[in-house]
Amino acid sequence: MCGISGIIGSTDINGVLDRMNRAQAHRGPDDAGTWQEPFVGLAQRRLSIIDLSSGGHQPMSDPSGRYTLTFNGEIYNFEEVRAELARRGIQPAWKTRSDTEVLLHAFIHLGPACLDLLNGMFAFGVWDNQRKRLFLARDRMGIKPLYYYHDAGHFVFASEVRALLASGHVPRELDPEGLDDYFRYQTVHAPKTLLRGVYMLLPGTYAEVELEGDRPGPLHHSVYWQLGQGHLLVSEVSAEDARQRVRHLLTESVRRRLVADVPFGAFLSGGIDSSAVVALMAQVSAQPVRTFSVVFDEEEFSEARYARMVAERYGTQHTEIRLQPEDFKNLLPLALDAMDHPSGDGPNTFVVSKVTREAGITMALSGLGGDEVFAGYDVFHRAQRLERLSWLGNIPALLRRPAGEVLRMARGGVAGDKLAELFASPNWSFGKTYPLVRAVQQDAVLQRWKRGGHLHANRVEALAAWAEKTYPASNQLLSRVSMAEMTSYMQNVLLRDTDQMSMAVALEVRVPFLDYTLVEYVMRLSDALKQPTTPKKLLVSALSDLLPEAVVNRPKMGFTLPWKHWMKNDLKNFCGDHLRALEQREYIVPGTMSELWRRFLADDPRVTWSRIWYLVVLEHWLQRHVR
Repeated sequence: MCGISGIIGSTDINGVLDRMNRAQAHRGPDDAGTWQEPFVGLAQRRLSIIDLSSGGHQPMSDPSGRYTLTFNGEIYNFEEVRAELARRGIQPAWKTRSDTEVLLHAFIHLGPACLDLLNGMFAFGVWDNQRKRLFLARDRMGIKPLYYYHDAGHFVFASEVRALLASGHVPRELDPEGLDDYFRYQTVHAPKTLLRGVYMLLPGTYAEVELEGDRPGPLHHSVYWQLGQGHLLVSEVSAEDARQRVRHLLTESVRRRLVADVPFGAFLSGGIDSSAVVALMAQVSAQPVRTFSVVFDEEEFSEARYARMVAERYGTQHTEIRLQPEDFKNLLPLALDAMDHPSGDGPNTFVVSKVTREAGITMALSGLGGDEVFAGYDVFHRAQRLERLSWLGNIPALLRRPAGEVLRMARGGVAGDKLAELFASPNWSFGKTYPLVRAVQQDAVLQRWKRGGHLHANRVEALAAWAEKTYPASNQLLSRVSMAEMTSYMQNVLLRDTDQMSMAVALEVRVPFLDYTLVEYVMRLSDALKQPTTPKKLLVSALSDLLPEAVVNRPKMGFTLPWKHWMKNDLKNFCGDHLRALEQREYIVPGTMSELWRRFLADDPRVTWSRIWYLVVLEHWLQRHVR
């Protein structure tokens, strides 16, 4: 796991590479390297996981010097790829045991087709010094980030936005479309970011750009894998076949992710997903599994007893990291500074990663993705209820609007507002209902905040419509929701937060539930096999002998940090000052942020702490990164 960067078109290659590398030093404390030719350069910061020797130094060039690679991530099946190259008669003189060298030679001999062989999480760049061409690629599920900026004179790329800014070639200007996206969903959906001209390479995509004289030419994108593409419904699969296949694929996914030459462990919350990962780790690992749980004194919120139950069953070397709410609050400044791109979530991931790294662990497995793949969130239930109620969209608007107002008053708060908006709309398609359900803030409110009131197109509406088109059948609704969740919230909040917060402390996090072979298979199954009548029915039945009944049927819980209390007390000045500063920006209507803050302090149910906090985070990020 590393931080990568590069540039085409600069006359000060060495200075640019040094600044970008230093900006990402936290991602790779073990080694640093640069490579350059006239008008092009690559850089890398290394966190050593596989082959800890100096042979894994990057950027890595082939013996001829034609190709040079800078690589962030892990290729879990690199041994199989190496064997496949040999089967095809490709047998270079291997110099290391690293997946980096395997990736380099796979690209040299197969070009973009090498991506079809790779199972891993990755973002990498390869410079072809003969063709003067840069090749960039990102993994299928979007686990590892890759940002870039392209103008007439320069092309720069990096693992983090802060490295692009450190290059000195990226304007610190806000992107209005990205801002609207953030206001709606507490994040910006790829390929956009909050900065004008800065983009993310989409998952399952590669791009190529050539050096033309002393500057970059056009950037060309190609899709090599797409969620839902070619995944035909396998309706004839029996429940037993599905259970056996899921168990096999998840077991192999965990097995692949245990390849490491450093101490590793697993996050164990005591929920279904993390318990499943730990149970399978115990089955396939040749050494005792180390598990880590964050626990709290408040027993009614703590998941500690469930984590202990799993740890005892599988004989793990279990570490409980006891934290007080004050510990989170004290680490909050570090968490905010670690945010490379703002998000309404994130501090929890930072704290858990920090304490795990301090316990001597360099790599950890996580249960992230289990809810999205196996229909674990309540959004899956809500989508089914809305599907059954879609006939209400045919009722005349004259009747729908009053009904919506009745529901607004009956439910109150945020839920009441969303119900009223839904009832007022004639369009109950998934492409409209899902974006509303997932929104942090509704357009009607945002139009009062923004000067001019104009809002750009809703990116999540496009993603939801795409999911609906990909899975149109009535018995594919759960796959439709999964696709919408993966391409919106998971990729652009959960995975981005996990990467930036864990790499801020040089911890690699691997996510077995997002092995693309498992995702492809489960997405092809009918709703009947995944029906969430019980928590994650298919996953639980596939691992029924491994998961304690108490874990499967446990009540929903999770420690709730006292954000509301903090924001009204210890963080009151911090939040108030940031909201007032945000209100001074040219795109915000004067008085709106102050009014929002007043309503929050007065306990208005429509202004929850989460609807305030993500705005505070935004202003904090703007002060650090935008002029």
